[in-house]
Amino acid sequence: MKRLGVIGGLGPAASAYFYELVIRMTQAETDQEHLDMILISRPSIPDRTDYILGKSRESPAGPMAEAGKQLAGLNVDYIAIPCITAHCFYEELEKEIKVPIVHAVRETAWYCRDHGILRAGLLATDGTIQSNLFQKELEDCGIQVLLPDPEHQGMVMDLIYKDVKAGRPVEWDKFRSVSGQLRRQGAEVMILGCSELSLLRRSCEIGPGCLDTMEVLAMRSIQLCGAKLKKEYEAGLVRVSSDSYIR
Repeated sequence: MKRLGVIGGLGPAASAYFYELVIRMTQAETDQEHLDMILISRPSIPDRTDYILGKSRESPAGPMAEAGKQLAGLNVDYIAIPCITAHCFYEELEKEIKVPIVHAVRETAWYCRDHGILRAGLLATDGTIQSNLFQKELEDCGIQVLLPDPEHQGMVMDLIYKDVKAGRPVEWDKFRSVSGQLRRQGAEVMILGCSELSLLRRSCEIGPGCLDTMEVLAMRSIQLCGAKLKKEYEAGLVRVSSDSYIR
């Protein structure tokens, strides 16, 4: 099997959850059937959203590239970055790091295309949305992107920064309100396009209709590195349904 490197700490809880996902999604009966992984945790890397929005002059690209080069020096075969907003710097990192980086956003768009999804709602940081990162990849696959209105986008940012990153209880009413607004616009699936939003699955059972970009990243990392994916994940990561999102 290939060795997976992880640029982590962006944030720490999301990186730990990614590691947990890779273990949970791997079909393994012994320790030796799991992936060799090397994770470098760098929570000191400047905030990605603040830089994209012009609130900070500290670029996170350099420190991320440094971490990637360290992993390359440790002979990893692929690199995963369990921070979706960090993918806004993908092209810069690709030039600096001589190891293939799994593109979580592109893989998510391809997953939606391959499963016949035509309209997707997007829950992500202001920085990710402003960068047009998801929109470009999804629209290139012929998928219409539906975004929260300004009021509901503020709720998404609260969920990410005031709840998950701050270690506080999740305000589920806000999540229901955002997903309901996107559903009324015609969204067939909700894309959890931020690693902190992925942690919602650990806090509460989210019903059908959500696609977790972190799960896509974990799935593709397992496949690319040559480990076996559990059969329940081979069957699919999302079921499109008109049912409620929270059971």
